[in-house]
Amino acid sequence: MSEAQILNERSMQLLKTLVERYISDGQPVGSRVLSKDSDLNLSPATIRNVMADLEDLGLVHSPHTSAGRVPTVSGYRLFVNSLLTVKPLESKELTHLHQQLSHDEQGDVIGAASRLLADLTKMAGVVTLPKREVVFLRHIEFLPLSHGRVLVIFVTNEQEVHNKIIHTAKVFSPAELQQSANYLNSIYSGHSLQAVRKSVLKDLQDDQERMNQGMLDAVKMAQLAFGQDAAKEDYVLTGETNLMGFSELADMDRLRKLFEAFSQKQDVIHLLDQCMQADGVQIFIGEESGYQAFDHCSLVTSSYSVSDEVVGVLGVIGPTRMAYEKIIPFVDVTAKLLGAALNPKSASPL
Repeated sequence: MSEAQILNERSMQLLKTLVERYISDGQPVGSRVLSKDSDLNLSPATIRNVMADLEDLGLVHSPHTSAGRVPTVSGYRLFVNSLLTVKPLESKELTHLHQQLSHDEQGDVIGAASRLLADLTKMAGVVTLPKREVVFLRHIEFLPLSHGRVLVIFVTNEQEVHNKIIHTAKVFSPAELQQSANYLNSIYSGHSLQAVRKSVLKDLQDDQERMNQGMLDAVKMAQLAFGQDAAKEDYVLTGETNLMGFSELADMDRLRKLFEAFSQKQDVIHLLDQCMQADGVQIFIGEESGYQAFDHCSLVTSSYSVSDEVVGVLGVIGPTRMAYEKIIPFVDVTAKLLGAALNPKSASPL
């Protein structure tokens, strides 16, 4: 049975009041404040009993002895799922968003969306780049150059030819390079570049003992040829320094872990990838993300689409004590406007 099914209307109203007051003030909420704000005409003693029940359910906790209560992650989740009253954006806010995104240069509309998310929420705005079409490897060749350099020529999809110079640890003869190309073509031709990268990394980690030197050299060259593309920027993050202004995130160790996650990108990308498949707005609160660096943060996201195909995700990263009723519609509308800006032929999404 869920917490919402266990709690009566009075307890739910008090929890709603507590969360809203804590989001507004950032201070533990006491029984006298709840008695005044809840409009339930309950005595402080009765409210203290209800708070004790909410604490037993893990929905609130007391940060200090004799202090008021603050919501837990479970408390925030119940509030967002069952008690939140979402406020639609005002017409002037909609107009401002539409103007900022529709009038921006096409090449920087992703950056414009990220800046809007950060500027208007005073938190961090993140937008993934639109996913590119799947690129398949058709053929690869290696040509020797001087000083340990090798020219890589590879054909993708139908007849798209790409050139890249890599630096190898040893000097290869033309025959060795041809052997490496033959091996890679026999294994990877027809596979997507993403699959090639994953397979190459797995081979280097797991299968070196079963590979002869020629095969190992070929796989290492494939890593040089294709591995670096995976390090390209996958999202635009703006306003991360805004997070330093929130007391919940001011702890230097928390900030260090958070900024390391932003720098290394894997955790953020993994979270955003999970949101690609979700309909509408998706929210991770605190440790729900599964990453320790985000234990004191919430991530509110929405996917955006071009020509009815989901191509990316945008969102706001901030403290768990955020104004969800304002952030949720803001993220939702920005996602719709971004999709329209990337697909100018479409009608207005609003």
